[in-house]
Amino acid sequence: MKNKQTFSFTRNTFLILGAVILLGSNSCGNKEVASDSKEEKIRVITLDPGHFHAALLQKSMYEEIDSVVHIYAPDGSELDNHMKLVDSYNSREENPTSWKHEIYRGPDYLEKMFSDKAGNVVIISGNNKLKTNYISRAIDSGMNVLADKPLAIDQDGFRSLENAFAKAKEKNVVLYDIMTERYNIYYVLQRALSQDTAFFGSLEKGTPDNPAVMQESVHHFYKNVSGKPLVRPAWFFDVEQEGRGLVDITTHMVDLIQWECFPDVVLDYKKDINMLSAKEWA
Repeated sequence: MKNKQTFSFTRNTFLILGAVILLGSNSCGNKEVASDSKEEKIRVITLDPGHFHAALLQKSMYEEIDSVVHIYAPDGSELDNHMKLVDSYNSREENPTSWKHEIYRGPDYLEKMFSDKAGNVVIISGNNKLKTNYISRAIDSGMNVLADKPLAIDQDGFRSLENAFAKAKEKNVVLYDIMTERYNIYYVLQRALSQDTAFFGSLEKGTPDNPAVMQESVHHFYKNVSGKPLVRPAWFFDVEQEGRGLVDITTHMVDLIQWECFPDVVLDYKKDINMLSAKEWA
C-alpha cells in the first residue's frame, strides 16, 4: 500500500552555498587533464553584482578557486553593497575569508571584462533584464557561466537562452544555474527521505484537483542576509526588470520537484511538460 504522498515544501531563505561554486570546477578548460601538471585554478569574475547571491558565493574559501576575484560593474550603490557584504566575510571573527578583489568601475565595464579576460568562470547575479544578454555574450567569448535564476524573464530572453545553451555546447563551456536551494540541508534530507520507499512509499499519480506534490513559497521583500538587513535595489520592484513571480521564485520550486522526486529523469521541456493552468494577480 502506498503512503499518501501529498506534501508541502516551504522555501526557506537559509542558503547553503558552499558546494555550489565547486560545480564550476568541472567547467574550466578542456576535458583532457594533463597528468604531469597541476590543474589550473578557477579564476572568478563577478559581473555587475546586483543580487546578494553573488556575494554569498564568497562566504567560504575554496582550494580550487583563486583568491583573487575580478569584478566589473557600473559605479553605484549595488556594487558598494556587494562589496560591503563580501568584506564582512573577510572581517568576521569566526573563520574569516581572505578574498582579494580587482575592481573595475565604469560605464564600459562589459567591454572591459571581455578585453581583460581575467578569469574563466563568470558569476552573473543581478538585474534580470540584463542577464540574458550578459550570458549570451559571455558564452560567445568562450567563458564558463555560473548564473542565478531566473536566467530569462520573457519570451525573447528565453529564445536567447536556448541559443546560449547551444553555443555553450559548441564551445565546450558550461552554462549552469546556481540553484541555491539544492544545497539547503532541509531539501537535501527531504530528497533522501523521499527516495527511501520503506519510509516514504511511492508517489501516487496526481490530478489537477489533487496534485501529487504541492509547493508554496512566501517571498519576503525584507530579510536578513548574513546577519544584516538586505537592501533591495530599485529594479527589484519593477516586474519588467526583476521578472514576474511565476518566472522567478517558481524556478526554485519546479527544479526542486524534479530534483527530489525524479532525480534520475531528464525531462524534455518541449514535450514532457504540460502547463494546465496559471494565475497571476495583485
